Amino acid sequence: MGWLEAVVLGIVQGLTEFLPISSSAHLRITAAFAGWGDPGAAFTAVIQIGTELAVILYFGKKIGRIIAAWFRSLYRAEYRHDPDARLGWLIIVGSLPIVALGLFFQEEIKSAFRDLRLTALVLIVFGILLGAADHYGRKWRDLDHLNVPHGLGFGLAQSLALIPGVSRSGGTITAGLALGYRRADAAEYAFLLAVPAVFGSGIYELKDIGEGTPTPWGPTLLATVISFAVGYAVIAWLMAYIRRRSFLPFVIYRIALGTLLLVLVFTGVLDPQAGPAV
Repeated sequence: MGWLEAVVLGIVQGLTEFLPISSSAHLRITAAFAGWGDPGAAFTAVIQIGTELAVILYFGKKIGRIIAAWFRSLYRAEYRHDPDARLGWLIIVGSLPIVALGLFFQEEIKSAFRDLRLTALVLIVFGILLGAADHYGRKWRDLDHLNVPHGLGFGLAQSLALIPGVSRSGGTITAGLALGYRRADAAEYAFLLAVPAVFGSGIYELKDIGEGTPTPWGPTLLATVISFAVGYAVIAWLMAYIRRRSFLPFVIYRIALGTLLLVLVFTGVLDPQAGPAV
């Protein structure tokens, strides 16, 4: 991987991580269109750390309160009903599905799940699901209504993002909307829920970055820094946008991109395994 690829993929990661359009799909598609090698699951996991650092900066005060209240709840009974402590426990609960499924489907994540035909289909199907949930969801719940079953529902939706095209934020927000949560609350919990999963995955994949691999340290670090800066701007924009408007533009975009990708694959313009990792 070269420096130009790192810059482009870092920008793509930052732009698409928080929008419900799938950053992993866009990294995969960008590489395929440019004729580059598939950046691979390790590179994708590590540069996502940059965008999660943007989450920590944007929600810094709230995350600080959650961590402090959660630790106090371990030894002080009166804090066990504190909303921030409770949210901390529910983030842990919601993280369990992606940890289990990520370990179980390790090989598929790095190979079969990266087929462009699957990516295209998933973009379309989950775009339709997002549109339906946004249109029909009642949008009356806030994070005070979050409970263990809902946390697991959010978590299972997040774990589907192991397949490029689902979108970590998109899948989780779709689940939240279907459960009746308001757009901003569903998005906030989706972003907070992603932090432990992404950091865990990124740290785990660090062993596959470095000398002698197709994903060297220098370009990977550059892409991570760029994804942080771009990602922060996107979070700020999206949180303001969804308080006033629907997810319909993202639904249309997902369906259009998935359809175009299928056409290009089935007409032979793109190989479904284009740019395999080496």
